[in-house]
Amino acid sequence: MPTISHKGRNMPESPIRKLAPFADLAKKKGHKVYHLNIGQPDIKTPEVAIEAVKNIDLTLIEYSPSAGYESYRKKLAHFYQRQNVNVNTEDIIVTTGGSEALLFALATITDPGDEIIIPEPFYANYHAFASSTSATVIPLVSTIETAFALPSIDEVEKLITPKTKAILICNPGNPTGYLYSEEEIRQLAGLIKKHDLYLIADEVYREFLYDGNDSHFSVMNLEDVQQNVIMVDSVSKRYSMCGARIGCLVTKNKDVLATVMKFAQARLSPPTIEQIACEAAIDTPQSYFDEVIAEYKERRDTLIAELNKIDGVIVTKPKGAFYCIAELPIKDSDDFAQWLLESYNLNGETVMIAPAKGFYSTPGMGLNQVRIAYVLNKQDLITAVNILKEALLVYNNR
Repeated sequence: MPTISHKGRNMPESPIRKLAPFADLAKKKGHKVYHLNIGQPDIKTPEVAIEAVKNIDLTLIEYSPSAGYESYRKKLAHFYQRQNVNVNTEDIIVTTGGSEALLFALATITDPGDEIIIPEPFYANYHAFASSTSATVIPLVSTIETAFALPSIDEVEKLITPKTKAILICNPGNPTGYLYSEEEIRQLAGLIKKHDLYLIADEVYREFLYDGNDSHFSVMNLEDVQQNVIMVDSVSKRYSMCGARIGCLVTKNKDVLATVMKFAQARLSPPTIEQIACEAAIDTPQSYFDEVIAEYKERRDTLIAELNKIDGVIVTKPKGAFYCIAELPIKDSDDFAQWLLESYNLNGETVMIAPAKGFYSTPGMGLNQVRIAYVLNKQDLITAVNILKEALLVYNNR
């Protein structure tokens, strides 16, 4: 029988989606499943984007340019400039989601065996993207005891080897909600300048900050390392348009852009109709974001308050994005998450959570942790956490 590639065998399963068959079975039994496992917002997409799709008047859905429509890239650059982020139209290549931007970035800067330093826990697909490009993830361990703060810059530097090509961060972070300060970003900038590395920043959640004194500092505003910086972004969370699959890669480095363009040409083009919707979405009024951020702040505060009522649960308050890592009084969150869907319900309802082991690269880390996405309304969050509370009692007394 023909064999599967080493790359294919080593591709990690998604901790976010691998339990989907068990959730489907629970639903077939008639159980309601509260999805705390995936960052699919229930917030409505801006009306301007929906109307743009409804009013499309095309007789032919043609290929778009490989870099994306210039009109969209121009509006996107103006969007960043309004946020005081140093970006121009020619710095942007439109991609099929932020995922493709990350794949293109890693394919552009790494050869097989090259190393990427990533603070963990990290978005699980970073591991998949690295595996796809034959790069090696070098985890920088952060802990729940320090609210997943970035370790000292000396600890980061200890991980740098001749094979290191980049440091990859998500700011604010998925799955922890950690927000990097300007000082931390500048410390990382000093490190990449010293060792001539790239700094890749996934800034998909830049708008999702909940505490008045906090602000987002973009890597695109680092003055003296512009040739070393790559930013990744997406419309998925900003406009609640996960299904549009439109993102972008942004850099001032012309060699990087030229190489990324070759990958972009190989996949032909980003989606045409979705770019029309995204270009319209840039005109979304500020009032939309004000309401969305206020809603997510209430959801965050509700979730953390409810989790803190459960004996044995450890959780820190995230500053951004819409996720948190919670440590549960169990030994194996994979087993618990599957049991919730297969064998447990409270009045015909159960919850789906993402085991945190898949967000770590270090063996043995995250075994008793889960990632929770607070993308449900407040009442559903309260109900879901209550189910979790009762389930823990049953599970630990089996």
